[in-house]
Parts: sequence; C-alpha cells; structure tokens
Amino acid sequence: MVEGVLRPGPLNLITDVSGITVGNATDETVQTGVTVLRCAKSFVSAADVRGGAPGTRETDVLASENLVGRTDAVVLTGGSVFGLAAADGAASALSVDGIGLRLGDKGPAIPIVPAAVLHDLNNDGDKNWGETPPYRALGIKASRGTSKEFLLGSVGAGRGAMAGTRKGGLGSTSMMLENGISVGVLVAVNPVGSVFMPDGETFYAWPWELNNEFGGRKPPTAPDVADPFPPHSRLSGKPQAGANTTIAIVATNADLTNVEAKRVAMMAHDGIARAVRPAHTAFDGDIVFAVATAEQNLPHEPEVMRHGIVVRIGAAAADCLTRAIARAVYEATR
Repeated sequence: MVEGVLRPGPLNLITDVSGITVGNATDETVQTGVTVLRCAKSFVSAADVRGGAPGTRETDVLASENLVGRTDAVVLTGGSVFGLAAADGAASALSVDGIGLRLGDKGPAIPIVPAAVLHDLNNDGDKNWGETPPYRALGIKASRGTSKEFLLGSVGAGRGAMAGTRKGGLGSTSMMLENGISVGVLVAVNPVGSVFMPDGETFYAWPWELNNEFGGRKPPTAPDVADPFPPHSRLSGKPQAGANTTIAIVATNADLTNVEAKRVAMMAHDGIARAVRPAHTAFDGDIVFAVATAEQNLPHEPEVMRHGIVVRIGAAAADCLTRAIARAVYEATR
C-alpha cells in the first residue's frame, strides 16, 4: 500500500463516509456501553456472520432473498443477550423522529435497526440490575447523541470489551479510494484470540498501519507467528471464558446493491483474520455489517469494471478493519 495514494479520510473515522454519524453511551457503573451508527436515510445494507456464537437482531431482513435489505441504524453493544434491548431503544428513538417504514396511514414509523452484541458480563461492573438492564436506555441515549466525531477506546460498545487477556475497545478507520469512493469501519473488539504478537507489544495488524494510528510499533525481530494460540489469547493453556466476539460495520459511499454489500462484508472478515489470532472461533460471534450510502455511482457497463470496483472496496474494507481492531485496543490502553 502506498500511503500517498491510499490514505485515511480527514477524521480517519467511519464518518468520513458522508451520511453517517455515530453515538456512544457508556455506563461506568456497569462497565458496559452501546454504540449506534445512524444513517441519514435508509441505506442498502447486508450482514455476514462468521463466528460460532453470534448474538444478533434483524440480520435476516438484510438478506438479499428477503424484503427490505436496508437499514436506518446499526447497533453495536455490550451486555450479551441483555444488550439486544439497546436496539429497542434506538428503534423507539428513531420512530419518534419519524424515521422508518410506513406501511399505512396509521401506526408509528418502523425503523430497521440491526444489532450485534458482545459478551462483557464477567468484568467488575455492577450487574445487579434486576428486571431493568440499562441497555434500552443506553440505546436511546446513543442514538440521540450521534455526530461526525466520536471517541474511541473504552467507550460505548468497547467499554467492557477484552481482546484476549488484554483490554479491548471501540475502533474506527477510513480510507479514500480513487474516483471519490470512501470506505470506513467501526468495530467493537472483544475476541477470544489475541491482537498482539507473542512479544505482547506488537499488533498483528502492524503491516497495515497508516500514519502511526496505533503507535507505530514494529516487531524488533523476525515475526514469531508459529503458535496458533498465542500467549495473550484466552485459548493459550487452559481456555478462559469472558471475552468473545468482534462486531463491526463497514461503510462506503458507493451505490452498491444488496448482493454487492454482502460481498464487501464477506471480504471485510479477512481484516479480522489478519488482526486477531485465532479468529472466527466457535466461541466468537464475529459479524460484519455493510452499509452503502449510494453517493457515488458505479458504472454498470462494462460489468467486469463494476465488479472490479466492488472487489477494490471489499479489499479496502478488510484493510480498514485490520487497522481499526488495533486502533481500538491502542486507544483503550494508552
């Protein structure tokens, strides 16, 4: 990659893709949180699940064989199964604003709000919430507070995250391609695997770093990647419960179809495999959502040219996700 040709956007955040804002809500007492990506209008979307233990909502409505295939917001949240209530809160807030499907003259607007959760229930936060987990309220707060600029690290969905045995977090990056096409990623990093090489300091993602966005650390010697279960994963020695799942959103301003967005989401998963070792395990609920804002028109003829551009977007999404995973942990631990 040549940094002078392919470079981050002005903010190096997913919001460098126009039409997208992001909000975080964090509960320090519970040590958890919610992150909401809000769309300026209903955008073409897709989802691809690769982990063996996913916790999701509304992913089926994004499938190409089903109705809708679009989304008004996407929620990333802590809380495991309890966190799915965050999407209820976000959907309620959007509906009050008149955002969503209208299927007749009566009744409220019906927002499409897919969500994915990560498991952060084993940290030291107070989980004695009885019958009122905090996630619905956090979903409302995060969806009401979205903006172009937002914090990374131990905030929102990344507040209680762990990356193997080390602190996880919320990360984001972007990349500007040719012809005005932009790509961005938002990710909550909570994998069973390790993001660090055996030295415990160098990110597996180091070859993809741009502009020292996660510290500029390079391996002091030849990289040692022989062990499939590196020491900073929860699979080294006796497996430990308590951290699982990398949940991400990739976005582009290209006018992708639902099928093309699904391909981009599938390709973006390679970014997890580069940055986390091992990835996509039976313990993880790894999922990537893709959102296309359709600001930049792609050529329909010749067809091979369009497919080539979509592949380039998918490759950039994978690179951005690799970088965003390392940036999440870097911002949470520095």
